[in-house]
Amino acid sequence: MENRISTLFYVRTSKKSSDGLAPVYLRITVNSQRLEQSVQRFVDPAQWSRAAGRLKGNTSQARQLNLYLDTLSSKVLQMEREMVMDSVTVNFSNFREKWLGLTQPARLLLEVFQQHNDQMAALFRVGKDYCAATLDRYNTCRDHVRAYIQWKYGTEDIDIKKLDFDFVTDLEFWLKTHRNCAHNTTLKYISNLKKIVNDCIRKGWLTRDPFAGFKRTKQEVKREALTELELEKIGSKVFPTDRLNLVRDIFLFSCYTGLAYADVKKLRRSEIAQGIDGNSWIFTHRQKTDTQSRIPLLPPARAIMEKYQDLPPCFDSGQVLPVLSNQKMNAYLKEIADVCGIPRNLTFHIARHTFATTVTLSNGVPIESVSKMLGHRNLKTTQHYAKVLDKKISEDMRVLQWKFGKSKTDLQIHSEGPLTKSR
Repeated sequence: MENRISTLFYVRTSKKSSDGLAPVYLRITVNSQRLEQSVQRFVDPAQWSRAAGRLKGNTSQARQLNLYLDTLSSKVLQMEREMVMDSVTVNFSNFREKWLGLTQPARLLLEVFQQHNDQMAALFRVGKDYCAATLDRYNTCRDHVRAYIQWKYGTEDIDIKKLDFDFVTDLEFWLKTHRNCAHNTTLKYISNLKKIVNDCIRKGWLTRDPFAGFKRTKQEVKREALTELELEKIGSKVFPTDRLNLVRDIFLFSCYTGLAYADVKKLRRSEIAQGIDGNSWIFTHRQKTDTQSRIPLLPPARAIMEKYQDLPPCFDSGQVLPVLSNQKMNAYLKEIADVCGIPRNLTFHIARHTFATTVTLSNGVPIESVSKMLGHRNLKTTQHYAKVLDKKISEDMRVLQWKFGKSKTDLQIHSEGPLTKSR
């Protein structure tokens, strides 16, 4: 149904004052429903034109009053345009609320974002739904959005109804240029913001999605992993300081278990138990995804665990290993790489990749088993590690190469020249 708004000014002679003047009223009609309101002006009914809805004559009083009435008419039309622009249904109820100032105050993006993060923090404190890393990422995203709004609009916050496609695409540009974020990191922050916007849409605060039409694909990231030779080189090296030997051992423990830094740091001896085969297994939950990991302990990992079990920090706390901060671990790993002559940026997370590729998949462990040990929620995540494994490809093709080599001796190679077309 077409929404129609019309205005009419009239005098109400039934409410004449003692000096014979009558009040001027505004009637706003929205889809046949009327809203009537005094404009707080009084005129002589004899000077009023019912047909024009204005005061007759060209006196100063008539010009001022008629200009004021024109302004009110323009205000009605402006409000109608704003409702259309904000995708608000133009009906009597919505217009009446807007005209009388009964609408909800503007909801600001950063306020909504902060409410979301506060709820997330509350759930995290009681041990439900979220981990510390997820909360930190949303707080960082909020800070980026705040700085972006100040850069783009020169203000501290913005009404969520002003979010549009340009807001999203300009944010992508700003993150990549002003914050120097990588492509995938940029998309992750935008995904965090999109969750906030989707919450607003579900609550009815937004009627259009500013992300509609925004499609970007994550770039494939090459997952670095140590080769078997590099792993042996680090394992056999004796370093001159205890700190480097400790960091090396913790790193190797992750290489042979696949545990991420946060999971090695929180690992307790109580999470080591006898598995189905009678050997020692790790039974733990990944901090990042809260999924269960069950990992048989390989001899190198078991030897490292036993090496530190009587160390006072581990013995007193029940920790498996005395893990340093992630920042220190990565700083010392760079030093270890230099000493061992390994030309790569060695970080702790490379240990997890090494377990997935060099230690397990390259040695014939099925990808389904690797996925379970890594605590992945789906096999697709694990498949990123198995894309290029030259050793595995060589072993898989060896039988085929042998078959082709054997059949070649049975082939009859004809020396005739190429066939020619007969005319």
